[in-house]
Amino acid sequence: MPRTLSVLSMVLLAMLCLGLPATPAFAQAGLAGEPVATCIARAESGMTPQELFREPAHFDCATNQTAFGAGDFWVRSARLRRDGPLEIRWPSLWQERVALYALYGDGAIVSVALDQQAVSRHLALGAIIAQPLEARAAPLVRLLWRVEHAANLRGILREPRIATPAQSVTSNLTMAALYGGFGGLCIALITYHLALWATLRHRFQLAYCAMVLALLGYAMSSSGALVWLWPTIANTDRMRVNYLTLGVSAVAALAFARSFFEPRVFAGGLARLFNVASGAMLAATLAYTLIGSLDVRLFDRLYALAFAGLLLVVIPMLWRAWVTRSNYLWLFALTWGAPIVVACFRVASGLSLIHWNFWLDNSTAVTMTLEALLSSLAIAYRVRVLSRERDAAREGEVAALLLAETDPLTGLLNRRAFLSAAIGREGEQLLLIVDLDHFKLINETIGHDGGDEVLRAVARTLQLSVPEAALVARIGGEEFAIVLPAEAAVEPRDILDRLRAARMPYDVSVTASIGKCIGPLKREVDWKALYAAADRALFDAKSAGRDRARMRSLSDRAAA
Repeated sequence: MPRTLSVLSMVLLAMLCLGLPATPAFAQAGLAGEPVATCIARAESGMTPQELFREPAHFDCATNQTAFGAGDFWVRSARLRRDGPLEIRWPSLWQERVALYALYGDGAIVSVALDQQAVSRHLALGAIIAQPLEARAAPLVRLLWRVEHAANLRGILREPRIATPAQSVTSNLTMAALYGGFGGLCIALITYHLALWATLRHRFQLAYCAMVLALLGYAMSSSGALVWLWPTIANTDRMRVNYLTLGVSAVAALAFARSFFEPRVFAGGLARLFNVASGAMLAATLAYTLIGSLDVRLFDRLYALAFAGLLLVVIPMLWRAWVTRSNYLWLFALTWGAPIVVACFRVASGLSLIHWNFWLDNSTAVTMTLEALLSSLAIAYRVRVLSRERDAAREGEVAALLLAETDPLTGLLNRRAFLSAAIGREGEQLLLIVDLDHFKLINETIGHDGGDEVLRAVARTLQLSVPEAALVARIGGEEFAIVLPAEAAVEPRDILDRLRAARMPYDVSVTASIGKCIGPLKREVDWKALYAAADRALFDAKSAGRDRARMRSLSDRAAA
């Protein structure tokens, strides 16, 4: 299933990037109206609109626009014959000023001048300059643009179209649905992952939120919606914001990828390579944003090269993920395959290796929407895997703690854990020291393995002889200790009877001697006093012939 989804996404994106839209209606909605063929002439002193409308010899209709380089240009349309209210639409590019001249059938020329602020006021969704044309009794026959200080990074005046008001409205509504849906998705994802981060505290969630926040800013600037919030912004400044937010989102995406994979993927020099690529991208982004106007072609090229470097480091990352058998490689390939492919096409367009395309220029919203939908599932799976790893680690920690606190032979508490649990108990406590009689002889008779089996059987018998709240521990070779509240109805003679009656390995007979003492156990000094008295009582039981119990008080007075 993941492979099928990945293949489908690649096919759709290949169609998108090659300029073959999935449906003609959708493409028509994005670039509303009918295309207008154009020819280019480099501006020279003395050229006038009247002359250029009459004389087509100055214009080149065959050369690719980017081959002309930067400068001032005239752009002349093919002959038109359109009536009624019309609107001329063309994509926004880096230009200082544009003057539009419309020639009508009655010989009238109507002009409008657009500086940077005027361009922003006429910006429609999709970063399309939408200029209404004056409706006259005579038909529109030709258009002429005077473009000043064109950087000509992607073209001088790309793919102008002439549309009716209804077509323009349809285009704006379609782009509003696209970018509005993407913006709503970004806000939902940021809210969702911040809430998850507050609970789970995984670093990749913060990196993902930073990336989505930057993409939300990028969508605002690249769609042209930013000018609604900031009507006086110059169009070139909007484009700076566009480059800034895209660069930040790319670096955040790399940080997300780095924190998404296991740390072993970035062992060695790969982490340093990621740092260098991220630093170069940030430097190129800041340079374009702050001083790009000094030489926009140079800084745009540096930006594209830095972006290419950022994409190139994905290759060794994927290779390392494959070699180290990362659990998340297939997730990353599924969710990020489409955005990476489109980013490669956009870099190729930025380096003038392929032709500019409107849908490629607006592809981020489409591909990141697809990524967001799939990535939500991927992150949910990632969180599930981390939760399982955390649960397993906790289980291992509990198991290790149990091993550290229990006697490996009998499963009873060891001396350290016993003292930790016993010291500090409230009220008077009863301490019993149980020592097996003639255990050395048992070992010599049935062997040490048989002796270990006897110790296990004795441990089980002791646990069954006292209440569940009692602490039972093995504190020496064949010596055991029991602590329980003094008021508990436990008699040492009952424990001895159970030991005599217990079925032992190899049918050996096992007896024990018990020393008993009652006293406080609030502090370590209390334990030492209580243990010393019980140990003396145990010695009394041994001296009296074994297989019996004796008691001593803390004042060292013996009692039967």
